[in-house]
Order: sequence, then C-alpha cells, then structure tokens
Amino acid sequence: MVKDYSRSERLASQIQRELASLVQTELKDPRLGMPSILEVEVSKDLAHARVYFSVLNPEDAEACLEALNHASGFLQREIGKSIKARVTPRLAFIYDDTDIRGRQLSDLIDSAVASDKVKANH
Repeated sequence: MVKDYSRSERLASQIQRELASLVQTELKDPRLGMPSILEVEVSKDLAHARVYFSVLNPEDAEACLEALNHASGFLQREIGKSIKARVTPRLAFIYDDTDIRGRQLSDLIDSAVASDKVKANH
C-alpha cells in the first residue's frame, strides 16, 4: 500500500537534505564543529521549521546552536533559492541529545545487569 506524504513532510525532507549540504559546504563558522541535521519538522502552514541537530562533542552544543541561529537567515535564503515554494519556513534550531542520553541509560542498565549477576553468583 502506498503511503501518502503531506506537503509539510515532503518539504521537511527536502529542507533536511539542503541544510545538511549547506552546513557542510557553505558555513565557515569555527563554532560549528560538525553538526548532524537529524530531523526537520515543518508546521502545517509551512511557515516554521524546527531543525533538530546533534554534535559529536556535547560541550560544543551551545556554541554550535549560537552559530546556527546566527546563520539562520542565510540558510533560509539559500533554501528558498533551491526549493520551489511560495514561502520558505523560518528555521528554529534545537539541540537534540537523545542519543547521548540513550547511551547513558544503556550503560546504566548494563552496569545494573552486571551487578545483579555478581550478586546472584555469591
């Protein structure tokens, strides 16, 4: 069965691809580090886009967020040139640390399981 994708989902996918490319090739801000564009959510009226990103080093997240917000006007203009839409969504960048928290929880669970095995053997 073919799934229908809404216009906002198609636009979000296109914006995600464009942003990933623009951040790698066009932005030269030293605060950026190496951000990964994880997901883009576009509102139903196509006026706003939430851009979720992560960085390899969590200590760089705040500086990267500042750099992305500083470049948001440039990025929005460049996206507007590449996509064929009447309105280019306003970009809001959000740092997403779920992968880091997930790893921490996984490590915590692993240590609890190891502790239970040690207790069971004694």
